[in-house]
Amino acid sequence: MSEFVENLMKEVKAKNPDQPEFHQAVYEVVNSLELVLEKHPEYRQAKIVERIVEPERVLMFRVPWVDDKGEIQINRGYRIEMNSAIGPYKGGLRFHPSVNLGILKFLAFEQVFKNSLTTLPMGGGKGGSDFDPKGKSDAEVMRFCQSFMTELFRHIGPDTDVPAGDIGVGGREIGFLFGQYKRLRNEFTGVLTGKGLSWGGSLIRPEATGYGSVYFASEMLSTRGETLEGKTCLVSGSGNVAQYTVEKINQLGGKVVTLSDSSGYIYDEEGIDAEKLAYVMELKNVKRGRIKEYAEKYPNAVYTPRDSNLDYNPLWNHKADCAFPSATQNEINEKDAQHLVANGVITVTEGANMPTTIEGVNVFLDAGILYGPGKAANAGGVAVSGLEMSQNSMRYSWTREEVDAKLHNIMKSIHKTCVDASEDYGTPGNYVNGANIGGFLKVANAMMDQGIV
Repeated sequence: MSEFVENLMKEVKAKNPDQPEFHQAVYEVVNSLELVLEKHPEYRQAKIVERIVEPERVLMFRVPWVDDKGEIQINRGYRIEMNSAIGPYKGGLRFHPSVNLGILKFLAFEQVFKNSLTTLPMGGGKGGSDFDPKGKSDAEVMRFCQSFMTELFRHIGPDTDVPAGDIGVGGREIGFLFGQYKRLRNEFTGVLTGKGLSWGGSLIRPEATGYGSVYFASEMLSTRGETLEGKTCLVSGSGNVAQYTVEKINQLGGKVVTLSDSSGYIYDEEGIDAEKLAYVMELKNVKRGRIKEYAEKYPNAVYTPRDSNLDYNPLWNHKADCAFPSATQNEINEKDAQHLVANGVITVTEGANMPTTIEGVNVFLDAGILYGPGKAANAGGVAVSGLEMSQNSMRYSWTREEVDAKLHNIMKSIHKTCVDASEDYGTPGNYVNGANIGGFLKVANAMMDQGIV
């Protein structure tokens, strides 16, 4: 670790105690940026890195609501408005018990670089609450969302901050949030993305993160003359990102053999085809059931319950060609990464945000496999959110084919940016450096142009 990185990390940890995910995200990025700072001392002089790690605004507020039994519940709401140098803040809202300030700051920080890579004019932000929508009635979710938006509405707007969905925030929650915003502001604007198709949403938005990560994997494989045709793939998660990752892999001729949720994972050697995927979508999106029910429906699949005593995740210990971590942060540790490499995996493409620990990332880089970090590989979701904003501004809707083609081109462009940046700064093939540097340069140059703000 250089003196600059060491001093910066000391400062970040002192200012942001007990926020390990944020520390991890900053450390990974600033390590890559050393290559840039050597070539561009003007960024050092203007303290661009020190400014970029400090959020422009942090909002934290009380969210009181009444449950179906008439009891008052209190949750905590957040919005981190991280950086607006290249456009309005843009990033999801996450409703999950694990939500805290550190996790949202890590997500907002990553979002700055991810949004920059998309080629669209979007700054970075993130928000959410420790509210858990799991097991709540629609009426309870509505009352919570209305209370949450009653505070948030004064801080957001189509030219200021445009939230989207994330874990625990799907079409239902976006609908309730948008309805309350419209009621409070008395205006119909594109203030949220992920909306319903009949009231300003974009086609391909639900599919975008999953589709985009598979497009990115295809681009990486093409650099070695390979395709997804005939490849066996491991996918974690079973939510929106995982579902559409499976769908696109199937369309491109690959075979997915795993899916998971917080209780465990299934391994289906025959592959999760279109019919089985339709069952998973019904199970997760409509019945809100558990993935173990898949093994009851399809007896040839093996269900393995989660064992918290293990120091590795057995899902990543199967023979395969490609891996798509699509669940949550830090789901692949050093041992998992070693298992993936030992089992013949040639590409890891992150559908989730920072699903691999720093030790795991180093295993992938040392092994020389194709490793697509989340800020590049899963940028398809926010890219189509940006396309939804464009359609809202024009009061116009593109067709499914038009949006999919734009998404595919954006993912190709992100891949090219990563490849070019990694080569320009002396680390060809290193997508971590490529994504961090490619995302940073656009934001840094905008910050230089706009003065000390």
